[in-house]
Amino acid sequence: METPATTPDTVRSPVQPVRVFIVNDHGLVRQGLRDLLEQEGFDIAGESGSAAEALRLIPALKPDIALLNDQLPDGTGIEVCRDLRSTAPQVKCLILTGWDEQHAVRAAVLASASGYVLKQIGNNNELFNGIRSAASGRSLIGTGVRERVAESLHATASASWLTAMTMQERNVLAYMARGLSNRQIGQEMVLPDTAVATCVSSVLEKLGFRRLSQLTPAARRRILRESVH
Repeated sequence: METPATTPDTVRSPVQPVRVFIVNDHGLVRQGLRDLLEQEGFDIAGESGSAAEALRLIPALKPDIALLNDQLPDGTGIEVCRDLRSTAPQVKCLILTGWDEQHAVRAAVLASASGYVLKQIGNNNELFNGIRSAASGRSLIGTGVRERVAESLHATASASWLTAMTMQERNVLAYMARGLSNRQIGQEMVLPDTAVATCVSSVLEKLGFRRLSQLTPAARRRILRESVH
């Protein structure tokens, strides 16, 4: 009896490796992450040391995952992720952070990221599993966490040292916590994209997500002054 010929529909293509774009401002760290991920079978689609370069390259290269450092010379991984929600929504984002657990969760929620991975020596499996889970479309943030974080951020926004936050910034914060992208916030508040991005950066400064070195001298003095009252 003759064996039926295999039709194109029955040919199974090999599983493609997850394509990762690395965003970190330290060259040695990028090299270490690239080597580590390649050894685990991931495909490195590209890398960048700044937010501006990442936002230029990622939409063109279309990786599956953007692995974003929490702090960058010209911004934060939160801001990069939020921008990508509008320019490359198919790209999933993970925040790689040295912040404590509570701050890391807040960062991921405000970024509308798939999740976060803490920077821990020897904890490579968490990184690998996080990338694979995010690439498959799963969220690493548990059910109900976003709602609890939103409530917490609302309470935090009434703290005395955050009274400098304008009503517009508080409204933007509320939309960020609900998971809206910058473009969606602009539509809700009838603001141009540039105004929303500026407001988001200001909100992140006042919530402590940006390095003081990223701020203007006047802004650094204000943050330091407010933080001791």
